[in-house]
Amino acid sequence: MISRNMKDKLLQLATKFPVVTINGPRQSGKSTLAKTAFPEKKYVSLEDIDNRLFAQNDPRGFLKSYSNAVIDEAQKVPDLFSYIQTAVDEDDTPGKYILTGSNNFLLFEKITQSLAGRTAILKLLPLSFNETGENNSEIQVNDLIFRGMYPRILKENIDPLDFYPGYIHTYIERDVRLIQNVHDLGLFQLFLKMCAGRNGQLLNLSSLANECGISQTTVKNWLSILEQSYIIFLLRPHHRNFNKRLVKTPKLYFYDTGLASFLLGIQSAEQLITHYAKGALFESFLISEIIKNRYNAGREHNCYFWRDKNGHEIDCLIDKGTELSTIEIKSGMTVNSDWYKNLKYFSSISKDIVTENSIIYGGNDTQERTDGKIVSWRDLHEFINAQT
Repeated sequence: MISRNMKDKLLQLATKFPVVTINGPRQSGKSTLAKTAFPEKKYVSLEDIDNRLFAQNDPRGFLKSYSNAVIDEAQKVPDLFSYIQTAVDEDDTPGKYILTGSNNFLLFEKITQSLAGRTAILKLLPLSFNETGENNSEIQVNDLIFRGMYPRILKENIDPLDFYPGYIHTYIERDVRLIQNVHDLGLFQLFLKMCAGRNGQLLNLSSLANECGISQTTVKNWLSILEQSYIIFLLRPHHRNFNKRLVKTPKLYFYDTGLASFLLGIQSAEQLITHYAKGALFESFLISEIIKNRYNAGREHNCYFWRDKNGHEIDCLIDKGTELSTIEIKSGMTVNSDWYKNLKYFSSISKDIVTENSIIYGGNDTQERTDGKIVSWRDLHEFINAQT
């Protein structure tokens, strides 16, 4: 059994709120986490057609039968949320219901309507590196990037080339149709591959529209679908105006590099060594790890990037409110003094708000240097914990 870092936060919130909702992509481990954290609770999945019909046709009877329960894929019966609201208003015992769902849009629409103020919300992404329990002195980063972090791949030792085709098919056939009536699923799959080719790049709506033969409005709608189902995230530029000539466009990243690698047609970890997308995938992997750490603690992520129109760029800024930590991400294994150039420039214009400069790289040695800390990707978890 894989131990999840979110478990302690989930248990804590269940002592404060009558409902706790766990949201996240398909196959991220939501059901397993809920059942492991609350073994004493009844478990019911609304994926099961009989359970779904019971909840639809007799919601009061359903909640009476499952009055202290884990309800999986709760968004499958949208009307149930109003009855849950009534139930917890009558008896607001903490931890009464644990809800899970893999469709962000449908789930949050119903939470906003019925359970606002009554539920805590957690976002569970695929595994973080330290949750895998793997020996970080033995595994190679290219293996992690190619494989991805979905729990079933690790648990059953599934070849990524066997896992991701089915995952994509299920996602497109089920989730996409639920969120929005996409008529041409083949075109949507092409769009998904085009997004993978832009992983780590500034979002260019016009380019995506032209290459897929769709309107920019459709691009925006489809990007929203990918965000709502936790396939991609848009990393926003930092909002503080240290320099008026700033790039204001977000950057597009995939949460899971295994999925992105598959969409790029990468067939093995060895291909990553010379692949043009290696640097962007490495960057995506590390930023996703930082975001997972925040989500597992029940917090929204505080990551941004910064770029001006003269080409100066910082890959990741962690905003701590009154101070910033700046991070450059380099997939190379040999430290180069030029890597500090943008960190030094940003520090010079940011009015002493930067408290720490760091470089996370593909090598094995973590070092303290005058210009900033050098952090091996293998030591990422310890580094992240020190930032939060």
